[in-house]
Amino acid sequence: MRSTAALKMFQPTRRMMMQPTRRMLRPVPEEEQSGHTISQRLRRLKKIPPELIPLGIVVGVAVGFAFYSLGNKLVVDKQMRLTRQNRKD
Repeated sequence: MRSTAALKMFQPTRRMMMQPTRRMLRPVPEEEQSGHTISQRLRRLKKIPPELIPLGIVVGVAVGFAFYSLGNKLVVDKQMRLTRQNRKD
C-alpha cells in the first residue's frame, strides 16, 4: 500500500508535462527601437528620470578622469617598462 501511494505521488500530472508556455503562444511584440532614426532615439532621452541626470554627469566625469590618469601615467612615467629590455636580436 505504501509503495502505490508513493508511486501515485510521483506520477506526472497534466500540469507537470512539458508544454509551451502561454507567453510562447502569443505573437512576438514589435521592438520599440526597430527602424528608428537617430533623432527619434534622441527624443527618447526625455524619458530619463531627472534624478538620474546628475548621477550620469558624475559618473561621466569620473570615467573621463580615469582615462586621463591612465593615459598620463603611460606617457609620463619613465620607470614603467612598456617594452622588453635586454632582448638579443
